[in-house]
Amino acid sequence: MPSDNGKQSPIRVSVVEDTAVYREHLVALINGAPGFACAGAHGSAESALSHVVRERPDVLLLDLGLPRRSGDECLRELKEKLPGLEVLVLTMHDEPKRIFQALEAGASGYLIKPVAPASLLEAISEVRQGGSPMSSPIARLVIRTFHQRGSNNAQLKSLTPREDEILKFLAQGLHTSEIAAALKISKRTVGSHLHHIYEKLHVASRSQAVAKFFGS
Repeated sequence: MPSDNGKQSPIRVSVVEDTAVYREHLVALINGAPGFACAGAHGSAESALSHVVRERPDVLLLDLGLPRRSGDECLRELKEKLPGLEVLVLTMHDEPKRIFQALEAGASGYLIKPVAPASLLEAISEVRQGGSPMSSPIARLVIRTFHQRGSNNAQLKSLTPREDEILKFLAQGLHTSEIAAALKISKRTVGSHLHHIYEKLHVASRSQAVAKFFGS
């Protein structure tokens, strides 16, 4: 979004990460990248719940393994207070139940640590632009689980040829940038297609159908 002086406003990111060294690394990465700015950094869910509403970030970078109150609780409460908040989970937790709970609660994307700095910044931008970035193992889990369902045929048939093509690339574990290069389209266009795919398959973080679909 352009600012009053006509320049593009930076993407404001709040960080919730309990490991101090890694939290400081994330803050330095965000503040050091053109087009990004750290709106706040928190080591606990309690701190985030007290300050993020005032910070009004564009994207919240959230670890799930927080002390005392969990990241899942933090996610649910913040989405109630700020329904439009884009939440990108950055965690070591790769258990299917934990993943689908976070998506159901309103996470816009799910990344498994470690994530390369450039890939993390790309994922933050993708979330801000309406995409739903997921680490390759997470995307494959979602697709595999979906294909195991007997009710998938009608929903798969609702995909356009381009969406079906992108879904196959996704199932192979390709990243957004790799899909864009393969299809000779922009990463933003890929992100838009992915968002539509997740919506149609009822596995998008933006729809609240994940828990119902996966029976969690």
